[in-house]
Amino acid sequence: MPGGDLEYAVISMLWKLESATAREIHAQVGEPAKLVYTTITKVLDRLHAKGLVSRERKGLAFVYRPRVERVVVEAAQARAFLAKLLGPAPHSAVATLVDAVDSLDPELLDELAEVIASRRRRSKDGT
Repeated sequence: MPGGDLEYAVISMLWKLESATAREIHAQVGEPAKLVYTTITKVLDRLHAKGLVSRERKGLAFVYRPRVERVVVEAAQARAFLAKLLGPAPHSAVATLVDAVDSLDPELLDELAEVIASRRRRSKDGT
C-alpha cells in the first residue's frame, strides 16, 4: 500500500488522470507542494516497485497507470487505521467508540446496527 501522504497523493492523481507521465504528476502534485521533479519520479519508482502502478515507455518518458483500484487501497488504509486506533485489545476501545458515536448522533448507531446485520447475513450466505 502507499507508504505515506506523498505516495497516496501521487496514486490519487493517477486514479484521477487514469494515466500520466512523471512530468504531468509533478505539475499536479509536486509543483503545488514545491517538490522537485526527481522527488515525484522516486515516488513513482517506489509505487512501481510495490506493484501499485504500471509503467510503459513512450519515447523518452514512462507513462504510469494505477494497477490497484482506489477502493482496495482505501479499505486497506481503513483497516490499518482501525488496527492502530483500537490497539491489541480492541474490545474496550470499540465500546468507547460506540459511546462517542451515540453522543454525537444516536441515529447513527441504528445505521451501524443495520450495516453490521447486513454484513453478518452476507457472511453466513458466503457472499
